[in-house]
Amino acid sequence: MPMRALVTGAGRGIGRAVAEHLSGRGYRVALTARNEDELHKAAAACAGETLVVPADITSAVDQVFDRVEAAWGGVDVLVANAGAGSSAPVHRITDEDWSRMLELNLTAPFRCVRRAVPGMVAAGHGRIVVIASVAAKRGDPYVAAYTASKHGVLGLVRSAAAELAGAGVTVNAVCPGYVDTPMTDTTVAEVAAKTGRDPARVRATLAAKQPVGRLVSPAEVADAVWFCVGNGAVTGQGVDVSGGAVQS
Repeated sequence: MPMRALVTGAGRGIGRAVAEHLSGRGYRVALTARNEDELHKAAAACAGETLVVPADITSAVDQVFDRVEAAWGGVDVLVANAGAGSSAPVHRITDEDWSRMLELNLTAPFRCVRRAVPGMVAAGHGRIVVIASVAAKRGDPYVAAYTASKHGVLGLVRSAAAELAGAGVTVNAVCPGYVDTPMTDTTVAEVAAKTGRDPARVRATLAAKQPVGRLVSPAEVADAVWFCVGNGAVTGQGVDVSGGAVQS
């Protein structure tokens, strides 16, 4: 029987690339995100059996897992990818912005992990991969709320990994730099609007933050996710996919 994977934020970007990669490896893949049209397009690009579960992961974790469990009996691999960024000087971050970053980037992954763990432990096997960021390992200006949420989720990964290491369940984070995704497109547009700079120059600046001189591709992040899924001796790690921007 094929293994079962759940990918959050699977409609585009990294999540879609991960879903396609896992499907190509023979997994049944459940895709969840808020945009149903994007989910169906992503599912159509997958090679194998899929399940589309439109939902807001910040408020519907139990409902998403209920759907997957009803259809397939459980989740063997969880890839918690859904996330977002925001930018503001620290003294201008509102309570609402702070809460939004923590809710989506930290609390939602925690709830997914909490829901996935009992079934994985009972089965004696499971793989959990959280898409974090290089922001989980360093501090950059103007992204304090985002950075705090990503530092927090890496802490969650490390603690859960230590707790579950003897149960056959691995927990890892993948920490990309700037990736060629719609999220980066939004960042480019926001910076250009705020500064009046040409969007192409903004994009080039972000690309130059990776020593390899370009944006990371979603497929390269998906490859790192697959490494975490496939290797049972790797757990508690934050795997950098940043073109050399962070060394660890």
